[in-house]
Amino acid sequence: MHTPPVPHVVVIGGGIAGLAAAYELRARADAPLRITVLEAAPQIGGKLVLSDVAGLPVDAGAESMLTRRSEALELTRAVGLGDEIVHPAVAGAGLWSRGRLHPLPTGQLMGIPGDLRAVAASGVLSARGLARLPLDQVLPRTRVRGDVSIGAYVRARLGPEVVERLVEPLLGGVYAGHADQISLDAALPQLSGAIRGEKSLLRAVRESLPRKGSGSPSPIFGSVRGGLGRLPAAVAQASGAEIRTSATVRELTRTPTGWDVVVGSTRDAEVLAADAVVLALPAAAAARLLNRLAPSAAAELAGIEYASVAVITVALPRTSLTPVVTGTGFLVPPVDGRLIKAATYSSLKWGWLAAADPEVVVLRASVGRFGEERDLQRDDADLVVGALDDLAAATGLSGRLLDSRVSRWGGSLPQYAVGHLDRVARIRQALAELPGLAVCGAAYDGVGIPACIASAQAAATQILRSVDAGGQWSHG
Repeated sequence: MHTPPVPHVVVIGGGIAGLAAAYELRARADAPLRITVLEAAPQIGGKLVLSDVAGLPVDAGAESMLTRRSEALELTRAVGLGDEIVHPAVAGAGLWSRGRLHPLPTGQLMGIPGDLRAVAASGVLSARGLARLPLDQVLPRTRVRGDVSIGAYVRARLGPEVVERLVEPLLGGVYAGHADQISLDAALPQLSGAIRGEKSLLRAVRESLPRKGSGSPSPIFGSVRGGLGRLPAAVAQASGAEIRTSATVRELTRTPTGWDVVVGSTRDAEVLAADAVVLALPAAAAARLLNRLAPSAAAELAGIEYASVAVITVALPRTSLTPVVTGTGFLVPPVDGRLIKAATYSSLKWGWLAAADPEVVVLRASVGRFGEERDLQRDDADLVVGALDDLAAATGLSGRLLDSRVSRWGGSLPQYAVGHLDRVARIRQALAELPGLAVCGAAYDGVGIPACIASAQAAATQILRSVDAGGQWSHG
């Protein structure tokens, strides 16, 4: 009896989305499946990667995952790291505004307040800014026709100071973007729905926040003991996929039986035959591969812009800390003109890191926003000095620098511009004409780790559905 060949799925991109897609394909396939993951970089993981600072493993990119969504925690458990999940050892983030550290107000959603008392107690807003907030409850409804920017809507309801001092630093921390350019529908879908039925933005925020239950609240963020950068290797191993690094995909071609994936240089090109393909790439890279196959989708992808950032990690003697250094870290409003946009007290936040070397304190600072690359042109040493200056000004931190690392992430954070959801819908509509092809990653439905994993799960579902009832792959 003739044994049919094992179907081959090629996943292009070895970040967490591509690896999660490979894992989902393996876990959910009803029949044997060959999976190959191609990653252009020398290592897998994308922005989930560890670096060595003062002999300690420290995340050079993303260092935590949102736990209010289940996808990341479930995957971490599924690949054998469930016992290694950790949560911040301390609570409370701050805002470094007008030269002072303030507690980040509770009862807010991406900096948009829902609790007036908490905002007043934080001291972030001026008396004039606070006085503007209650007007939201008496102003006529702000009509929303289609998508709008977060900045425009919040400014109309609550005034400019809330945008400058609260919303901008929060959005900067997540998207490295600007409130007046980021889509309300894409970045805050839960609030987008609420404002359609509620005149007051303050009430809409309260409705959108998780309901308070009995007992202590669950942690909002989690990570993995030893660093979140451990997760990609565990997912890769559990996927059973063939993982190839330094494997740049140069061309993608439709064939009568599936796809040809051209890997390597023009002089030494290799062609992989695939029954299906998952593109887990940044938008520009995906656009290049789709330019001839789906020009309208490629044009839409090319229109998604990205911000570049740098993460500056420093190690100092533990005695460098002052009593002011409490909580998990702080955010910085861009209106204050500081170099750093955020800081994390890593050794306070993660108990495993403090235990690894009690005499050393590790701190992280991030630099860079969309359209503001000038600071990123400074060399590593200059960025470290600038970050230490800001940390010292905010907290009084002092001490001899033991080690440092600057991790540069060029074009790493997609900007969800107004109309982003419509753009993504057009991309997917155009790609529906190419069965056996799916896309996933941060460019589409969310930049956080759980959202990237969810998009990978959707891509895997789409690929597996292209198998017909007889177990054969449909190629359109």
